[in-house]
Amino acid sequence: MQPQPASENAKTTAGMRSPAMLVADVGGTRARFALLDDDGAPQHLRILAVEDHAGPVEAIQAYLDELRGAPLHAAAIALAAPVDQQVVRLTNAPWVFARAEIVRRLGLARLLLVNDFAALALALPHLAAADIRQVGGGAPIERATKAVLGPGTGLGVSGVCSAHGRWVALSGEGGHCSLAAADAREAAIIALAWREFGHVSAERLLSGSGLPLLNRLVAEVDGRPHEVLPNPELVARARAGTDEQCCAVMSTFCAMLGSFAGNLALTLGASGGVYLGGGIIPRLGDFFDRSDFRSRFAAKGRFAAYLAAIPTYVVLSPAPALLGAAHALAESEGCS
Repeated sequence: MQPQPASENAKTTAGMRSPAMLVADVGGTRARFALLDDDGAPQHLRILAVEDHAGPVEAIQAYLDELRGAPLHAAAIALAAPVDQQVVRLTNAPWVFARAEIVRRLGLARLLLVNDFAALALALPHLAAADIRQVGGGAPIERATKAVLGPGTGLGVSGVCSAHGRWVALSGEGGHCSLAAADAREAAIIALAWREFGHVSAERLLSGSGLPLLNRLVAEVDGRPHEVLPNPELVARARAGTDEQCCAVMSTFCAMLGSFAGNLALTLGASGGVYLGGGIIPRLGDFFDRSDFRSRFAAKGRFAAYLAAIPTYVVLSPAPALLGAAHALAESEGCS
């Protein structure tokens, strides 16, 4: 079975397999759902707001009620949280639930819970050329390790490596690693964050939840007033070049993200490429391409040439983790 990227050009519900298999990608803000067709490809993509539902069962039931489809047989749910315990707590949303509860209430024969960025990592080898945009130079080495990070509500981090003819994803919480400064200005920004938090992780500033804080700290360090803005407005003003403060915030964001991405590439030996997911970077468009992201990615002293050879890509697919979840579910078939 070779799942393909999720499509909003849904087939009729009469064409769904019976019983159905579901894949989901649940972040801190949005939950994406799809059903697998007979070829294992995600179809009938829907996006629901996490805050509108009490938990995953309620969100899944709302999705199924809309489709009026067949009962579920199996599900693979990618979650923005550690998934190695029986009780799961989303990192950036209030959902708390037990594996057994999902199985019981939905009548599932099989349930697979995976980290959301591990699912995204599993999708990387299967993304089409139209699903990515390269930023900067470099070329991937075939079957080499690939890394992925993505600022959305939080900051997800993962990678995928080839082993015995299959791709294996790494599941971790790399977004919570300590954030490092690359110059005196960034050190001053992080020092201000230290006054408020005992630990300043990358996610604390390089995420949707961190952008308001970064906006305030950049203004303080640069000696500039700032407005409290919704993230979409901050990004839009930066992209338009109409607001000096917004441009400074997003330029700092891209530069610091480049340093973090370079660290990830070195740690994993990601000569297969580094991929940027999440909802923020695609909205920046060519502002991101012109930013210091790529130069900072490679600015690692003796290993600058090593990193310059590694390509970096923006993931454009609207729901790549669903594709990865479909592959994970296919590979787990026959396992309890």
